[in-house]
Amino acid sequence: MEAIRNFAQLTSHLKALNRRKRIAVVCANDPNTEYAIARALDEGIADFLMIGNSALLEKYPTLKKYPDRIEILHIEDSDEAARQAVRMVREGGADILMKGIINTDNLLHAILDKEHGLLPKGKILTHLAVMEIPTYDKLLFFSDAAVIPRPTLQQRIEMIWYAIHACHHFGIKQPRIALIHCTEKVSPKFPHSLDYVNIVELAEAGEFGDVIIDGPLDVRTSCEQASGDIKGIASPINGQADVLIFPNIESGNTFYKSVSLFARAEMAGVLQGPVCPVVLPSRSDSGLSKYYSIAMACLTSKSVL
Repeated sequence: MEAIRNFAQLTSHLKALNRRKRIAVVCANDPNTEYAIARALDEGIADFLMIGNSALLEKYPTLKKYPDRIEILHIEDSDEAARQAVRMVREGGADILMKGIINTDNLLHAILDKEHGLLPKGKILTHLAVMEIPTYDKLLFFSDAAVIPRPTLQQRIEMIWYAIHACHHFGIKQPRIALIHCTEKVSPKFPHSLDYVNIVELAEAGEFGDVIIDGPLDVRTSCEQASGDIKGIASPINGQADVLIFPNIESGNTFYKSVSLFARAEMAGVLQGPVCPVVLPSRSDSGLSKYYSIAMACLTSKSVL
């Protein structure tokens, strides 16, 4: 499989696989979610179980176009809709879970329920995003911009594993993972930079398989070889990072918002850790971003390789 380098190739790859995923969407009654669902149906990559107020959902024009591809389950209470969606995934009735217009905390409450939720014991919940930047020649993954405030060493290791698995689904055989900091220097003032040293040592010992991990590096050095050359920094990343691991949620989220706003980057993202990918877009995300997140979830869901 050739590496998927942009979102157009992602859609083409999914269409070639011809394996529709079934997505349970909680409270999908907003225009951008409607666009994402319609686009996924037009591309033939997914079917949908829409859980929420049927009086709102049945107004979807897409319902008339694809009556056999959309099922509506009427539940007016959003918390109960979230619980039912989680139940459907647990029982094998859906492959992917998606957030519509429901408060994130309410949906996460159902996902993280210790008895009836979707997060296996011992797994961590984290957010993995991927963007297509006009000035970068391939897709760029990054974590965590939405869930973990300040990752521990073990959480960073799990984040890296999730990113490696996602890269493999995208056909990236040897992911280049940059551990991001404001400088390339290790300092006790920044405990995460000490974690980076441990992670690089694990990678060099073969703990993560066929992968290149280096850090601390800043974003520019990670993604532009000329910047590293000017600074005299020799890194095996060589300015060609596939993945950026940020030190904390503030830096990851700022990167997410800034690049999407000022660089017009297209964005996708899913929650990692649960038994299925969870599409958890921001309410302000565009319909196109929500569609790309659906596509990412379809590719990283089980049994697509």
